[in-house]
Amino acid sequence: MKKIIFSVTNDLVYDQRMQKICTSLATNGFDVMLVGFHKKNSKSLGQKKFKQHRLGLFSRKGPLFFIETNIRLFFYLVFHKADILVADDLDTALPVLFASVIRRSIRVFDAHELFCEMHDIISRPRIYKIWKAIERFCQPRFPLGYTENDGYAAAYQKMYGVNYFIVMNSPYLREVPATLQRDQHSLIYQGVVEKGRGFEGLVPAMQGVNAHVTVCGNGSYLGEVKAEIQKRNLTDKFDFKGFVLPEDLSKYTRQAYIGLNLNDNLGASFFLSLSNRFFDYMHAGIPQLTMNYPENKKINDLFEIGVLIDDLHPQTITQALNRLLTDNALYARLQANCLKAREIYNWNTEEKKLIHFYKGLKP
Repeated sequence: MKKIIFSVTNDLVYDQRMQKICTSLATNGFDVMLVGFHKKNSKSLGQKKFKQHRLGLFSRKGPLFFIETNIRLFFYLVFHKADILVADDLDTALPVLFASVIRRSIRVFDAHELFCEMHDIISRPRIYKIWKAIERFCQPRFPLGYTENDGYAAAYQKMYGVNYFIVMNSPYLREVPATLQRDQHSLIYQGVVEKGRGFEGLVPAMQGVNAHVTVCGNGSYLGEVKAEIQKRNLTDKFDFKGFVLPEDLSKYTRQAYIGLNLNDNLGASFFLSLSNRFFDYMHAGIPQLTMNYPENKKINDLFEIGVLIDDLHPQTITQALNRLLTDNALYARLQANCLKAREIYNWNTEEKKLIHFYKGLKP
């Protein structure tokens, strides 16, 4: 039985992508360990089909966080035997690279995004320079890997000559309850609350929309968003749930009427993204308001599942939301297409590619 260790720096409880990947592999004969870090207010780890381990952590952010997580991960990986070591994004690449050389293990790169092209990185030139140097050193040394869409794969191939295949982060195919009651004035946003996630345009846009927004997520921009909401007297239109467990997130999403997937074009990582919530809304059978970016458009051209907008100006968002809320024929068409699209884009299909990849890896 092949043993795989996946390394992440986030909280294991909320990482739906890693939970799916590890569950699929463990169910299909692999010995899987997911290693992360104990964060402030971390919830207890639930029982899974795979093993989980949290490393202690003193630093919470900044350079010390990076240094500490890398050192702790390196020593954990060096002293725990595994056939395959997986780096989940660039922030775990160095310890996985060095440990795999020492242990003579196969190493794999799981690219959730274009790490150096995220707004938080490219907006800080000194930080960008450091991360780009790490990327240039590590990425060519990870010839084996996979990512979430064609745009990301093409970018990695162009920059570093690596050929990563595609594993879309879509949900398991599950039946949508026929008796489900949706609130026809309910919008939902899933994900972190950070700059560039559309709140700059969404908040003022809601002044002209007869609906309310449930926000399932947290982040460094939350204070500014709440202040703007209060300033505009819109507190009755926003409900902040914070980070919620995957099963609760699914419930909130199914009860909503429209999904919000609004990323500003603040870098190639956003522009080429195909986010988790894109698929979550699809699988819940709710049309979405999303951006007219290449990967979104590619799927929407095949299955019209949402309304695509070209910018995040408040007026643009207001008009698009009101159209979705009032045009019953449009809404019914998009909803029916969501149910068709989910039959194609689902984890039941994607996990087969993932399992085939890992079964084909030879020492």
